[in-house]
Amino acid sequence: MRVEIVPVRTARELGAFIRLPWRLYRDDPYWVAPLFVEERKRFDPRRNPFYEHAEVQLFLALRDGRPVGRISAHIDRIHNEFHGEKTAFFGFFESVRSKEVARALLEAAERWARERGMERLRGPFGFNTNGYSGLLIEGFDSPPTLLMPYNPPYYARFIEGSGYRKAKDLLAFRIDIDEALHERMRVLLPRLEKIAERALRQGFRVRSLHLKDFPGEVKRLREIYNEAWERNWGFVPLTEREFTEQAKELKRILLPQLAKIVERGEEPVGFGLALPDFHQALRPLRGRLFPFGIFRLLWASRRITGLRLLTFGIKRKHRVRGVDALLYAELIREGLKLPYRWCECSWILEDNRLIIQAIELAGGRPYKTYRVYEKDL
Repeated sequence: MRVEIVPVRTARELGAFIRLPWRLYRDDPYWVAPLFVEERKRFDPRRNPFYEHAEVQLFLALRDGRPVGRISAHIDRIHNEFHGEKTAFFGFFESVRSKEVARALLEAAERWARERGMERLRGPFGFNTNGYSGLLIEGFDSPPTLLMPYNPPYYARFIEGSGYRKAKDLLAFRIDIDEALHERMRVLLPRLEKIAERALRQGFRVRSLHLKDFPGEVKRLREIYNEAWERNWGFVPLTEREFTEQAKELKRILLPQLAKIVERGEEPVGFGLALPDFHQALRPLRGRLFPFGIFRLLWASRRITGLRLLTFGIKRKHRVRGVDALLYAELIREGLKLPYRWCECSWILEDNRLIIQAIELAGGRPYKTYRVYEKDL
């Protein structure tokens, strides 16, 4: 049966594109369905600020008129200007267990990118590194944490079989918050605090986010983000609207005691953020809040057992001055007071040895790997 690839142009086709994962993962115990209303927003150019600086095309794979796969192809003008590249990206890749379907989808994305003068295709991304990043290639025995992707093991074989090579691996580490960790921290925390004294003597201070001044905090955090991460692989600066929209979404589940900002006088210097793993609460909903999902979400949110350390960054000019120790110590102290049993640190670039060593020192172990692929066009 021939595979037909069609560009998504109508509301009906978009609905089929969004709904496809619900059918593919119907019997998968680890898949966490996104909220359907949020997926509608993600692919709406009027509501998603990513479209302001990007060109996006969604594709559906059909067999006998029935959707059997999907992919997005997109060009992020900010990324290409920032890195001096001609790179297009693919994302939201899903396929039935068929090499023919997978290859046809990837070839459609390649053709679209080549027609627009791009030199390579890279992915998968939930648009760029500020969204879902990479393909899960190790760690299929547990659900993904908040804002992390999930896919079947055979996707890697299909993508590699279509000529894609590894661009970068992204790692997830798990730290069990148990008696052994508390014992380790009784030794490690005094050492961190001693190093942090150097930062305190230089006028650095750490505090929780002030949610009553949310617009002001968003402005400070964006300043840190766009400076602290600018030399990271794949980094894409967030526009003011993008950062604000993401901050609004995270504010709903944020714990102020695990959202820390470092300042020196009036200058924002660094921040760290850990969030409850709300994927635990979302899994039973299967993507639907109504009519009764909101009550199930509220009930399940009280039973969340894990955290995800989402971000940790310090402006380059203030590094190696004890600021990192100051931020680490504060987050650890606050985290140990709460009733969580584990924390995922993700995602971490495979060659970021300083962060990896710090996580391993705290007892972290790598347990999931996500791979970003690319192919010359």
